[in-house]
Amino acid sequence: MNKAAKILIYTPSDASTYADMLKEQGYTNVHAATTSEEAEANLPETEILMQWKFPLHLLERPEASSIKWVQSLGAGVDDLMRSPSIREDIVITRVVDQFGGPMSEYVFAQLLYVYQDIARSQAAQKERSWQPFLTQLLQGQTIGIAGLGSIGKEVIRKARAFDMQVYGLSYSGKEAHLVDRHFGPNEWHDFVKDLDVLVLILPLTEQTRHAVNRDVLLAMKPSACLVNIGRGSLIAEEELIDVLRSGHLRAAILDVFEQEPLPADNPLWTLPQAYITPHMSGPSTKERLGQYLLANLRRYGKGEPLTGVVDRKAGY
Repeated sequence: MNKAAKILIYTPSDASTYADMLKEQGYTNVHAATTSEEAEANLPETEILMQWKFPLHLLERPEASSIKWVQSLGAGVDDLMRSPSIREDIVITRVVDQFGGPMSEYVFAQLLYVYQDIARSQAAQKERSWQPFLTQLLQGQTIGIAGLGSIGKEVIRKARAFDMQVYGLSYSGKEAHLVDRHFGPNEWHDFVKDLDVLVLILPLTEQTRHAVNRDVLLAMKPSACLVNIGRGSLIAEEELIDVLRSGHLRAAILDVFEQEPLPADNPLWTLPQAYITPHMSGPSTKERLGQYLLANLRRYGKGEPLTGVVDRKAGY
């Protein structure tokens, strides 16, 4: 690839920001699009598509036949994996090794909020009421991490700093050595039954969709905390609502949902054990993402292996 190869950057916002970053590094044929109409107009002769929420049906057009590489601007590629529009010869890559730090901090910030009962202290402060109470420690608790990729590894590292026992579940088993006990995809019940905390970081595939259903939730301790920073559809949401209504589970810390934004009439907003955040656990700064894209472009230009190549059979 020479720097004159056509690159199309598509996001509903900020596309021009990334285009400018590439142009500053000498890439001369870079185009930005934020609407389906702009994307369609720029498709002819495009070799590289860097995108987030691209209108995938456009890839069926003859004008898209020149595309060789699709770079997702996020970690998730479940929409790409579900699409019949992407030719088998197109290389798909996703962003990796960008989110471990912020997402692991989110997990432990939320868990400490629950375990230290910070809401109780804040309420007492508002009342100017001196009310000492005992809090619970993460030390000695058992945390289970479903998904042992780069994010999961960072959650493991921080869990070790809190002297927690660490269990893991993964579909490949490649990182089983990182945890005290490892479980496979057919061992959900055994995996969750002794956990104090369950953290979901799995990619969304046909195998993981609704993997955490009513049976799995009820197999957890009533006092356990559930944390989902992976994909909303890892959990059967309606079944989770029923389980929470029954009083089972201490907390459900949820940053991702089956429908986003979470509808205002969704019961999760008002359930006392639910802690809701608006898909914010894995922020990506424009500067860091821009550097990631540039590094992969340089690899592509040199014919070197790309970072974050998606295994289509595995789905991530």
